[in-house]
Amino acid sequence: MTQMLTGGELDVLTGDYLAELTMLILGRDRLKDPRLGYAKTFLRQLENNLGHVHERGVRIVANAGGLNPGALADAVRELAERAGVPLRVAHVEGDSLPLPEGALTANAYLGGGGITKCLAAGADVVVTGRVTDAALVTGPAAWWFGWGPEEYDRLAGAVVAGHVLECGAQATGGNYAFFSGRSRSSDRSSGRSSDRSSDRSSDRPRERPSDVRRPGFPLAEIHADGSSVITKHPGTGGYVDTGTVTAQLLYETGAPRYAGPDVTARLDTVRLAREGPDRVRISGVRGEAPPPTLKAGVTRMGGWRNEVTFVLTGLDIEEKAELVRAQLEDALSSAERRPARVRWELVRTDRPDADTQERASALLRLVVRDPDPANVGRVISGAAIELALGSYPGFHVTAPPGKGAPYGVFEAAYVDAGEVKHVAVLPEGERVRVPHPARTRVLEPVGDAPGLPPPLTGPTRSAPIGLVAGARSGDKGGDANVGVWVRSDDAWRWLANELTVDRFRRLLPETAHLPVVRHVLPNLRALNFVVEGLLGEGVASRARFDPQAKALGEWLRSRHIDIPEVLL
Repeated sequence: MTQMLTGGELDVLTGDYLAELTMLILGRDRLKDPRLGYAKTFLRQLENNLGHVHERGVRIVANAGGLNPGALADAVRELAERAGVPLRVAHVEGDSLPLPEGALTANAYLGGGGITKCLAAGADVVVTGRVTDAALVTGPAAWWFGWGPEEYDRLAGAVVAGHVLECGAQATGGNYAFFSGRSRSSDRSSGRSSDRSSDRSSDRPRERPSDVRRPGFPLAEIHADGSSVITKHPGTGGYVDTGTVTAQLLYETGAPRYAGPDVTARLDTVRLAREGPDRVRISGVRGEAPPPTLKAGVTRMGGWRNEVTFVLTGLDIEEKAELVRAQLEDALSSAERRPARVRWELVRTDRPDADTQERASALLRLVVRDPDPANVGRVISGAAIELALGSYPGFHVTAPPGKGAPYGVFEAAYVDAGEVKHVAVLPEGERVRVPHPARTRVLEPVGDAPGLPPPLTGPTRSAPIGLVAGARSGDKGGDANVGVWVRSDDAWRWLANELTVDRFRRLLPETAHLPVVRHVLPNLRALNFVVEGLLGEGVASRARFDPQAKALGEWLRSRHIDIPEVLL
């Protein structure tokens, strides 16, 4: 927050504090103390920056209110009063829904209308509960430019800018597939420059990577027509180019119709152009009326889990894993009740003739889950400890097994927008109802993309996909998405025709028996794959080694495929 407030020009500073998992954490906080349920870190950040906020006249808009935005607004007022800084504080509420049976939290995703009304009433700080991530940008943009609720193209442009900003440094080189000089110096073999000064997504080849040790945070210069320029403060680390922006546009998205409570943005209309060093223009975004329903997030306690990781070192790794697994399975079968879910995973981190013990070791991970804590506690920890002197040679575990811990589950639901009371509570306490959109449009598939470009022909050789293509992956509840993009027209001719759903499933065998949908985004030279059910009950259940599918795209990039030599 300090870096953003002091590093350069700024009108509005937004903060996204609410991941799906966060709502579960805040729900548990509220069980302990009904006065809580908001992100306390926001208060600590604001306390250190109240002077900057006041002196520079920057408006603060954050969804840190979580489950209790009114309490956070009161806490901000108390903080400002103690510091002697005059701040007008408002908040947005109405996202809380009646709790379904067994649920811990239930919240609808609101749009930016309440934020717009709070800013128009003179608020310096606006805190909200569960709004969409993009609402933190559409709300201020609509206030600044006076946009009406049916200026869909403008609102859609702000949604896209908001989606780029929502994950901070992921738009400025953080978590970026082409972070190294080796993988980012592309397109030389074809004799083409990647920067053609066009509206297409392309990167200028760099001889050396920029400093990505501490990327700065992105900012958006938004214009009255809804277009924007993504950039960052001068002198901050990382970099902004069409690749970093493309990567974030593909993050945790699905179909080209990107629905929200204010507008449905058409991701297949987005055009990117490099405007200069660390400046990428977003234009051409088309918008449609929002759907008649609002997405809602429901969290509940899913049960209890326990985990043991066995370390297997040296020779006979597979046989060692087979032995300890048979021993544990025998103990589980002899228990009064076997855990409802048992998952084994052998992770081959070992190397032959290794020069350190750790590099000679593999990991065998056991995860168990059950509604009853008794079925994941002593039955697991006791069995693991009792094997310590009677199992495979070199037996040890990464940590002593415990008695188990509760885990949560996030579920997406949809509610009629008319059932949700979106309310802006202005700085003087006046409560203003935010009307729902007068026009809505039921979501429909976009349909077939324009005809694919002709395949690229010529000699090929087997090589990792990542030498040519970037990827960014993430989670939405139990589903995962993998966005894949390339940086030249020739590479797009190859990718669009080669990476089909069938090929994707063969490359990532864990997806072979799951529903996979491919979406084509020609303007970005990108494909977006949505894999349903890969993550089970989602991140909070922590069933997988990578419960949020953060590295699923990097796994895909490491897989070998026949690639035209001209691209290599």
